Amino acid sequence: MDQSDAQRLFRGLSPEQQKNVQNILSDKDKTKQILSTPQAQALLRRLTGEDKNG
Repeated sequence: MDQSDAQRLFRGLSPEQQKNVQNILSDKDKTKQILSTPQAQALLRRLTGEDKNG
């Protein structure tokens, strides 16, 4: 996923969802907490092509 993909995804969110994402990304602790979940780890593996089963 490159920056343009991320921008397209972000534009697909409602204004409230965009605000929530911005709030999470601006808070280092919240971002770290979310990215450490098994679901986020699995998604990141799929997005980066590291998941050989997906």
